[in-house]
Amino acid sequence: MAGLDALQNIVNVPDLRKRILFMLGMLAIYRIGAFIPTPGVNFEALQQFFTEQQGTVLGFLNLFSGGNFAMMTIFALGIMPYITASIILQLLTVVWPYLEKLSKEGELGRRKITTYTRYLTIVLSAVQSAGIAYALQREPNFVINPGLGFVLMTMLTLTTGTAFIMWLGEQITERGIGNGMSLIIFAGIVAGLPAATGFIWDRLVTNEWSPLLVILLLLAMVAVIAFIVFVERAQRRITVQYAKRVVGRRVMGGQSTHMPLKVNTGGVIPVIFASSILTFPQTFGLIASESPFLQTLSTLLSPGEWLYILLYVSGIIFFCYFYTSIIFNPNEVADNMRKYGGFIPGIRPGRRTADYLNTILTRLTLVGSLYLALVAIIPEFLMTGFHVQNLPLIGGWMEGVVPLGIQQGLQVTFYFGGTSLLIVVGVSMDTVQQVESQLIMRHYDGFLKKGRIRGRRG
Repeated sequence: MAGLDALQNIVNVPDLRKRILFMLGMLAIYRIGAFIPTPGVNFEALQQFFTEQQGTVLGFLNLFSGGNFAMMTIFALGIMPYITASIILQLLTVVWPYLEKLSKEGELGRRKITTYTRYLTIVLSAVQSAGIAYALQREPNFVINPGLGFVLMTMLTLTTGTAFIMWLGEQITERGIGNGMSLIIFAGIVAGLPAATGFIWDRLVTNEWSPLLVILLLLAMVAVIAFIVFVERAQRRITVQYAKRVVGRRVMGGQSTHMPLKVNTGGVIPVIFASSILTFPQTFGLIASESPFLQTLSTLLSPGEWLYILLYVSGIIFFCYFYTSIIFNPNEVADNMRKYGGFIPGIRPGRRTADYLNTILTRLTLVGSLYLALVAIIPEFLMTGFHVQNLPLIGGWMEGVVPLGIQQGLQVTFYFGGTSLLIVVGVSMDTVQQVESQLIMRHYDGFLKKGRIRGRRG
């Protein structure tokens, strides 16, 4: 009943109601774009090809575009160019003094970096769309009228589509509820749920999958969701004591509170960043199919291969620490605590407090990064297995030792893999938490009468 009361409260708050309706309207516009085709493409031949490419880089790109990539609609590139541009700008912020200075200038600097991200998104979209157009022309029956006109039209269509998606995401962030870019990815994944359900039902009816296998897959998905919710809500609470201060005739402070540090501070961002980086050589391998080096590299970076697993896990761990260092600075937190008379019991204010917070955050980030890597890798391992026969030096020996089930996996198309489950669950928790915060701020009950729903940011 608490949930129903909360939904009624949402309707009763005009501003919150407008924000949610605006968000839903923008997401509906995004989904309409999934049915507007790119001129000159043979969709039947393209969809048949993508059906055979589940679990590859093309399947990953199709996931983040909400199925638009397989249908080659105007939103085929999805939000991936924007994500890639964001990665590049954030990495450059560390090594380029100009961007580092901008990042410290507050709102004005953030707006300039956002502008640079938009420009870089357009450039990446143009390059990527040109590569896609040339790759489509090389395949038979994919393009109705190949030529320079098709390439230019594809570049214009896909680049404009990505720019429009970027604008939609920014509008949702400013005038709606939640992070617009995350919600667009969320909408694209959830939109594929009916098709995924129909796919499982067809396999069940045709006896390609046994009922026991379907039940095990559903139980595995529920277990992974429960595990994600548990870890995303986990936090380390650090006690902070504030000394008493006399301001005029009033006594301030003297209270004890806590500072929550999330186990997974970066949310699903490290997984998205690591996946995006791995798609670069694979995409180039698709475009430059005549290059033996890129073809070999693309094969080694396919799911189930040792190099893919090594780089994927390493990338998740790296981006966890990198993203956490951006959004949480122990030195600034320690200085602010000392400025307002706060201290951690048993720890000296200043440098000692910063070192203490940095040590705890380092350990928490390690746990969070291993959790993200585990959730991202296990579903892919169940689908494709671990191709031990391709390991350098010891591959031939391990092929005869490791069971065949580990080498090949279940060989099933499990639509909601680790990355998609992380995004769906994480974005859902964040959105519900923001809605509940809006309700409580206006003195309404949230979704739970006892306690509060915590999103990934607490």
